Amino acid sequence: MKVCLAGTYAHKEVVGKNLPKFMLESFFYFQDWQIEAIKKCELFLLDSGAFTFMNNFKGKVDWDEYIKKYASFINKYDIKYFFELDIDVLVGLDKVKEYRKELENLTGKKCIPVWHKSRGLDEWIEICKNYDYVAIGGIVIKEIKRKDYPYFIPLLNIAKKYGTKVHGLGLTCTGELKKYPFYSVDSTSWTSANRFAQMYYFNGEAMIGLKKPQNSRLKLDKRIDALDLSYREWLKFQEYAEKYL
Repeated sequence: MKVCLAGTYAHKEVVGKNLPKFMLESFFYFQDWQIEAIKKCELFLLDSGAFTFMNNFKGKVDWDEYIKKYASFINKYDIKYFFELDIDVLVGLDKVKEYRKELENLTGKKCIPVWHKSRGLDEWIEICKNYDYVAIGGIVIKEIKRKDYPYFIPLLNIAKKYGTKVHGLGLTCTGELKKYPFYSVDSTSWTSANRFAQMYYFNGEAMIGLKKPQNSRLKLDKRIDALDLSYREWLKFQEYAEKYL
């Protein structure tokens, strides 16, 4: 399994000097220094950043214009793997499919469709039939709760039947990943050392969060040190997951 580290855009001082093998970044947050990652990472995934854009933009969003800019970026840097705009809750699935087709026409490549529970099983089967790489979304926002995770198994079995790779968006329960044979997943948990003074270490099989200090307001240099330590532990987990999960 390929564990992509996400949310790297703000941490050049840590990530820039030692790029991960697998990485996911948002089009909305992408920084110039990450261009190197597109070229050097073994797997680089680009998220559309559509929801982030919407939440930071006041007024009506011109999604057709957004898609053009997204496609232009993909073409400029020859990005192989990129996600569709899974904005079903805003525009409906039919419109999402229209945007998907438009994005693919503009880039000349197939995107990664992002399945949500609301789309239903028939839609899952359909994308697995027609795409080599698909994703399951709604994990971060708890649309799919922890108690629902066992349903990943039949979904993954369907994908396997069609030879389709599956990405689990925001699936970070590292101790449970061995139960669910995703091709790839991503996580921003490694950044918790910077955001919440929550550090992680690799115990040989999973990432374990250390107890937060009572005073979690670390000075900048301490935050960088803590983040660097956690980052290096997550790189160890990447190596482990690739070999054994």
